[in-house]
Amino acid sequence: MNPSTVRSHLGYHVVGALVVLIWGCTFVNSKVLLQHGLQAHEIFALRFLFAYLCIWFISPRRLWADSLRDELQLVLLGMTGGSLYFVTENEAVRIDYVNNVSFIVCTAPLLTTLLALALLRSVRATRPLVMGSVAATLGVALVVFNGHFLLKLNPLGDLLALSAALCWAVYSLLLRRLGGYGAVFVTRKVFFYGLVTVLPLFAVRPWQFPLEGFVRPVVWGNLLFLGLVASFGCFALWSLVSKKIGALHASNYIYLNPISTVVFSALVLGESMTWLACLGSALILLGVYWSNKG
Repeated sequence: MNPSTVRSHLGYHVVGALVVLIWGCTFVNSKVLLQHGLQAHEIFALRFLFAYLCIWFISPRRLWADSLRDELQLVLLGMTGGSLYFVTENEAVRIDYVNNVSFIVCTAPLLTTLLALALLRSVRATRPLVMGSVAATLGVALVVFNGHFLLKLNPLGDLLALSAALCWAVYSLLLRRLGGYGAVFVTRKVFFYGLVTVLPLFAVRPWQFPLEGFVRPVVWGNLLFLGLVASFGCFALWSLVSKKIGALHASNYIYLNPISTVVFSALVLGESMTWLACLGSALILLGVYWSNKG
């Protein structure tokens, strides 16, 4: 990406970074809700339902895409960026070590790049892209482990986290291919198909959370943040950013995710942040700069 293009798209880069920093906080929000008894698919269904109801009031009343192919692609977006991604990620957080999950999920930009290199002829592995990816991945490792170099294996949890990262990589590339539609319309369809495709899971694991549990501020407060801010607002902005700066450049900001996760967990959960985490944050920022420069 040449310097003049970067300057003209600077605002979209800033928005992309802010969106990912907000998403980094959602690890803590989801963990709190899981600790209070909600299941992974219950959290997802509620956050996307809130977001869908909100976006309906500002979205054009158009119901369908221009073609069946585009509509099916929107179904895949709803699955890979919605139901499959969030359920696998939340399930991984529930049964696995959070360090493992955070690190594996943050490999999504690398997986996006690898898929793009394999499937898209227009994408080339430039030196800045490779250097930036390596630096950012190392930074993610330092931030996630936060000075505690103890990696314990949980095959099922790690596999679920890897599945979530792969889902997001596919979502990023599918979003890149879907042109001619507004960000709000695409986001509304993602919310809708995310909700539709998660419904079969309730047949296997019925709703368990009691209604009286929603009167607790910690429950409805975290759900409103996930639904209104992290989903309704951030997904619409992410669709816009991905279209403006490209899927690969946008996906590189996912490396920023663990920075806000560590800071927010320190504030909310009382977890410490070491100098290694600070060093990792600096490496992530450097890696994102290199990647987008390339």
